[in-house]
Amino acid sequence: MPYVPGEQPKLQNLTKLNTNENPYPPSPKVLAAIQAAAQQGLQLYPDPESTLLRGRIAEQYGLQADQVFVGNSSDEVLAHAFFALFQHGDAPLVMPDVTYSFYQVYCGLYGIPMHVVPLDEALRVNVEALVGPGEVAGVVVANPNAPTGIGLPLDQIERLLQLHPQRVVLVDEAYVDFGGVSAVGLIDRYPNLLVTQTLSKSRSLAGLRVGLACGQRHLIEALERVKNSFNSYPLGRLAQAGALAAFEDQAYFEQTCAAVVHSREGLTLQLEDMGFEVLPSQANFVFARHPQHDAAGLAAELRKRAVLVRHFKQERIAQYLRISIGTPAQCDTLVQALAEILG
Repeated sequence: MPYVPGEQPKLQNLTKLNTNENPYPPSPKVLAAIQAAAQQGLQLYPDPESTLLRGRIAEQYGLQADQVFVGNSSDEVLAHAFFALFQHGDAPLVMPDVTYSFYQVYCGLYGIPMHVVPLDEALRVNVEALVGPGEVAGVVVANPNAPTGIGLPLDQIERLLQLHPQRVVLVDEAYVDFGGVSAVGLIDRYPNLLVTQTLSKSRSLAGLRVGLACGQRHLIEALERVKNSFNSYPLGRLAQAGALAAFEDQAYFEQTCAAVVHSREGLTLQLEDMGFEVLPSQANFVFARHPQHDAAGLAAELRKRAVLVRHFKQERIAQYLRISIGTPAQCDTLVQALAEILG
């Protein structure tokens, strides 16, 4: 089955809290850089190596440029990683049962067997359980996890790397900037670690489609071989210019992340006051359920009021709603709508 993205309806006066987009626009420096890049050179192919961007990302994380890979969104980067690193015959790829559903989609696409490990009763990842019945192809975890928002501490990521010294551990850090701890600092010590990130969430660039991976040279080289077999020019001139400017404006990045975290903490308290159980989130969303109200029914009632949240029909999480963190005004609209629904 293909991945089913969050709904993107065209409704008037919509409060859209279903796809984990950043509620704030990108840095003004990003817009200026894109406008400048659009003025000349679009008739020419872009730099196929994204040299300036990879160098800036490497500088940001204390790496070498050849330890960085970029692509059209982290989903494309993940696809290349699955294709390049996880095809080991009958050996399965290990992953949690409740996580980003694209992992299972890519396994189906590339014929990779899966070994799915249940989250614990609190919907947390149990690192010690992320092993297979025998030889495995590798491990993939989202940290913080999606859709729960719960993060693993760095020592648990390191433990996971130690449990699988001969296989790649892919740590998907799409939401790490909202309170998680990045594993990038472990790369030089662990040749089996690949970290992926995206500019869609914390850098407000979901519309630009830029993702990245960091790892030791042999892993990045494997991704490059796959990339160059599909598309030698993955990032266009505008994407490279905008992404570079996003990494240059650290102050704006920190400001918007802090604003999202502040709203998340406030929304969590308001939801708990209304009787919701809210999982501890380190992402730009919360995962919540109400003991007296069906989640699908709540989502439907919110939609009638032009408020969109995400509901998953997966068995273990069917009574939860994933609610993206909006602006303070959007969060207020959500809370008012829920108060009306709950009576």
